[in-house]
Amino acid sequence: MIVAGIDIGSITTEALLLDKDKGILGYTILQTGADSRKAAELALEKVLSSSGKSAADISFTIATGCGRKRAAFAQQSITEITCIAKGVNYLFPQARTIIDIGGQDTKVIGIDDKGRVTEFEMNDKCAAGTGRFIEVMAKALNVELDRIGDISLNHKKELTISSICTVFAESEVISLVSEGEELEDILYGIHKAIAGRTMGLINRLGGVNNDVIMAGGVAKNIGVVKALEATLNTQLKIHTEPQIVGALGAAILASEK
Repeated sequence: MIVAGIDIGSITTEALLLDKDKGILGYTILQTGADSRKAAELALEKVLSSSGKSAADISFTIATGCGRKRAAFAQQSITEITCIAKGVNYLFPQARTIIDIGGQDTKVIGIDDKGRVTEFEMNDKCAAGTGRFIEVMAKALNVELDRIGDISLNHKKELTISSICTVFAESEVISLVSEGEELEDILYGIHKAIAGRTMGLINRLGGVNNDVIMAGGVAKNIGVVKALEATLNTQLKIHTEPQIVGALGAAILASEK
């Protein structure tokens, strides 16, 4: 018996397979693109192929993410809040606080020792502080997205990006460039701004407890990670592939079915 978890996000789609002992058989990460239904189907096909399995081997599939309703082949869809909590609990049993920054929203989640959600705060009304925000800034600065984290670590000045709106923040960044500010200092200011906005959600949650885990694609940006650690005064724990946490949680919930 194997089960599948599909996480259909705004930027990427992840598919993951678990065996009967809840061991990870394989996973795949694809760009969602304009057709989330097709992305989900292709992600599942790829992970089945790489794992030497077929669709007939799957006993239950759960979909999650903002496009979860588009996965017609899934027997059930569950919110990403629940699935992320379950996935983190599997990977980090001592965790009680999760920071998940994805393409279109930021979530701060409190969980118990069973991986059940106790409380959460979410910014899903504005792109500020999300993966999309970082993409816009990278484009404005003409720098590759996967390089901005490392570049920002060489900052020498404490620049502040004060605008909370992505559009206004982009204008502010362009102004800093015209004023001759160094790229690494501007990128540091961007990452510090993301940490500050995330801290606003954490404060509404009442602070952090026990181990703090970071998940989502932005967890791959070392600049954001370091800015958050400095703001929280604690070290974040991150899985080697932070983008699969939602799909993993969906698969775990599928296995419990």
